[in-house]
Amino acid sequence: MLPETRTRGGRVAVATAVAGTVFIAAGAFWLSFTALADLARRSGVDAGQAWAWPLIVDGIIVVSTVAVVALAGQRSAWYPWALLAAGAVVSVTANAIHAVVAADADVPSVLAASVAAVPPLVLLAITHLTVILTRPLPTAEPSHESGEETATVAPSPVPVGREVAMLLREEEGWSNKQIARHLGVHPSTVGRWFARPALTGHDNTEETT
Repeated sequence: MLPETRTRGGRVAVATAVAGTVFIAAGAFWLSFTALADLARRSGVDAGQAWAWPLIVDGIIVVSTVAVVALAGQRSAWYPWALLAAGAVVSVTANAIHAVVAADADVPSVLAASVAAVPPLVLLAITHLTVILTRPLPTAEPSHESGEETATVAPSPVPVGREVAMLLREEEGWSNKQIARHLGVHPSTVGRWFARPALTGHDNTEETT
């Protein structure tokens, strides 16, 4: 019962964390969106189309973050990492430029740029965290607890080696030394395979040791 309670508690914690990250990401996206849209309008983009520019810039961050997590450990992961870095640089720089342009004269430019750079950076970090939280955990493979199950699943190498040795001798005409070299066993082991019709598990232990 204890592991089950911990599992429910972990799910509640993950759900709470995801809800919080989504809320924070929405706020960061909105702040960055309004700043970039206003910067696009100030740069000559039509007011009816200015909303698309922040979607493109910050959308690259979101999509690239998901792709980075999905392709983790693969060689092709460098491409979403490159897009993520480029999108983050463009978004942070554009937000900082907008802050400097739109800030009041009595506000230092460094302060305005620093404050404006927070939303895109938070969006980058929170998106990555949300993807990690929502990714399913790897399922553990069932382990054999009893020795009987392990003995049932484990293959017996001796009958297989004897059958291969018989085939090599009858069909290929190999000698005992050639068969032993091919199978990685001692020639005396091959000789005993041909001397007796079957081997027990106890014999197998003695031969391999």
